[in-house]
Amino acid sequence: MRTPSRMRAVTALAIMPLLALAACNSKPTAIHPDDDDDMKTAVANAAPVTLPPSILATKTFRCADNSVVTMDFYGDNASGSIHPKTGAPIALKAPAAGQPMVGGGYTVDGKATDSSVKITEPGKSAQSCDE
Repeated sequence: MRTPSRMRAVTALAIMPLLALAACNSKPTAIHPDDDDDMKTAVANAAPVTLPPSILATKTFRCADNSVVTMDFYGDNASGSIHPKTGAPIALKAPAAGQPMVGGGYTVDGKATDSSVKITEPGKSAQSCDE
């Protein structure tokens, strides 16, 4: 008679997970807001976070030498990025809004609302570029 031994095996297998759970701590975990937080003073003394400016406009310009330049203008009106033909975009920054943006050998004089900007590329002279 093999049936009783199979029943015992099935019963034993059904009870095993319950025995494993019975060994767990059944007390609820209490979370108190007054617990010591090792980062509490660091967070309280941290400088305020400023988010990076969003992209205001992405424009493609054709320059006087027939080259094409793609540029992102950021919402702070004092920074942007220029996309060279190869490689990662190059960050540009102006000392103040409305002044030419400079970075990575590039100089861009213009705003997101302008249809024409003046761009100086590394090793080239300044040239007018139109949308």
